[in-house]
Amino acid sequence: MNKNIIRLDSVWKIYKMDEVEVPALRGLDLTVKKGEFLAVLGPSGSGKSTALNMIGSLDTPTKGKIYLDGINISTLNESDLAQLRGRKVGFIFQVFNLIPSLDAVGNVALPMVFQGVSRESRIKRAKNLLIKLGLGHRLTHKPSQLSGGERQRVAIARSLANDPEVILADEPTGNLDSKSGLEVMEILKNLHKKENKTVILVTHDQKLVRYSQRICYLMDGKIIKTRRM
Repeated sequence: MNKNIIRLDSVWKIYKMDEVEVPALRGLDLTVKKGEFLAVLGPSGSGKSTALNMIGSLDTPTKGKIYLDGINISTLNESDLAQLRGRKVGFIFQVFNLIPSLDAVGNVALPMVFQGVSRESRIKRAKNLLIKLGLGHRLTHKPSQLSGGERQRVAIARSLANDPEVILADEPTGNLDSKSGLEVMEILKNLHKKENKTVILVTHDQKLVRYSQRICYLMDGKIIKTRRM
């Protein structure tokens, strides 16, 4: 039986806007097993991205606890949190979030800088990851010289830089044409099946959930139902 790699225990996130409190998450309970492919599905404003930010420790809860591989990350200071996040979690965003001034190799190598990897080692790994994802002919190209699909593949390579156990994908096909989107989903499927990565996909696109093993439907900051594929 696979152990839980992520657990959210009654997590609330409340944003203050002037004098008004706006709850984005309302006591969210969620467990994700190591090696699972989970899709979190919900409309705009349901709390999907906030939930992903909590899981990936990009934000801290107002109330509740978050465990990553058995560690309560809701109590860590920012320095320890950044180190754990850098080792355990890889992020893929809808808007790619690549550094415009860096070429493909530089973008992929960047997360390894913060983990103390030597320059020679990080350049070698970055090149290998890009070649593996079919971008061997784009190593020295900057984001502005790449297509949307190529940018997202660079972003996927970057998410794998520190060989994380968990890949968090926030609407990863949202800015792509259908062909590029399909290629990205096939890459995620292979990462899950062949490399046993835990993949959490956040999307509003019903067509993408067929790649997952389990779907959690989110509405108003809470899971309203769960379905296995």
